Amino acid sequence: MRTMHIAMKLKDWMRVAATVVLVSALAACGGGGDSGGSSSSSGSTGGSTGGNTGGNSSSGLLPANPTQQPIAATAANTVPITVAHGVSGVINIPTISVTICVPNTTTCQTIDNVQVDTGSFGLRIASSALNSTMQTGLPTGTSTSGNQLAECATFADGYTWGTVRTATVTIGGETTTSAVPLQIIGDKAANTTPSTGCGSGSAENTASDLGANGIIGIGTALYDCGTTCANASTAATYSNYFSCPGGTSCTRTAVPLVSQVANPVAKFPVDNNGVIVQMPPISNSGAASATGTLVFGIGTQSNNALGSLQTFTTDNYGDLTSSVFNGSTVTAFLDSGSNGYFFSDSSLALCGSNFSGFYCPSTMQTRSITLAGLNSAKASASIGIMSASALFGNGTNYAFNDLAGQIGGLDAFDLGLPFFYGRHVYHGFDLRQNGGTQAPFVAYAS
Repeated sequence: MRTMHIAMKLKDWMRVAATVVLVSALAACGGGGDSGGSSSSSGSTGGSTGGNTGGNSSSGLLPANPTQQPIAATAANTVPITVAHGVSGVINIPTISVTICVPNTTTCQTIDNVQVDTGSFGLRIASSALNSTMQTGLPTGTSTSGNQLAECATFADGYTWGTVRTATVTIGGETTTSAVPLQIIGDKAANTTPSTGCGSGSAENTASDLGANGIIGIGTALYDCGTTCANASTAATYSNYFSCPGGTSCTRTAVPLVSQVANPVAKFPVDNNGVIVQMPPISNSGAASATGTLVFGIGTQSNNALGSLQTFTTDNYGDLTSSVFNGSTVTAFLDSGSNGYFFSDSSLALCGSNFSGFYCPSTMQTRSITLAGLNSAKASASIGIMSASALFGNGTNYAFNDLAGQIGGLDAFDLGLPFFYGRHVYHGFDLRQNGGTQAPFVAYAS
């Protein structure tokens, strides 16, 4: 089971990487590259790198940009989204402010620069972003055996390790009805990291490592692991959760849904059935910043109607598993937590080592993918691709709508944050996990 899929954070302008992260309870895969060239920002020099067959490509031009504008973030069920320099100059990281409180108290802290991730599920805050009162005041979860409960979230390029705590969560004008489980990243000593089931790659346990002060996963699932971690027979091999007697000697453990890191939006008293990410249109050459709006609820208020938009029913984790790119079936997902488009296309030149894994075509390119829902809904979406080297040439820009990179050998197509610019992107939650009838879905207005 996938618990999140987000792009590797881009640490700075001199150390850019394009590994897409697909975290799975079964496996984690990623890709990278180190060849190819670069181009000028105009995309007009050099020859075409070629294109895919089957009408999925076009060189030397970009598709028309979508034109939707975000609504003003003035209602209780809204909060502003900011893409800018952020914590450490990471590009295409959409962030909001989140307030967490020690349950049943007025002891609270507002955490800025928390990444909005529609490709993961649950709230994770870097311990380094918390003040000392919150670090000690948030109650620690316990395993069924009464031991300290911790979680390891494994990425293709590293992992996060920390305790599971509980907190009341407020975002915009919405507050959870009760305390919800969340992960505090990096609050446990490195030597407590389990040797089995965690620790692949580098530890990403600080805000600097993450490129944000935390991650708020608001994808279609309500819990970050679900039945895989709740069932003892599968948890023994695949659980993200660990029981730590005395805070050490941590071993995998089963965790009931009520104790798993949870999507906090689903815990609001109203406006709890989904979210809408609204980002403004930006220039193809990028922008220094972008301000959008995160809207809570779908069809619950006058400002969040779905209207007549086509919906695409997804699997349990927000994936469109029957989509088609370049004549092949791929798993597509609309993921604001990925800082670029990520897909496999051997006809696109890869950048050199400075921007390893990103595409650097010598001319502007267009690619299209047919998105297909489990409800048989289909639509073609076109994306633009410019040379990453040219885009990164302006070190003051942090928002890009045509940045793309490879995804390795995976049959997947990651429609990351560039897809969200100029669109209203809906993620309807899988309410069946709580006894409801709504199946997970995505939709978008351009």
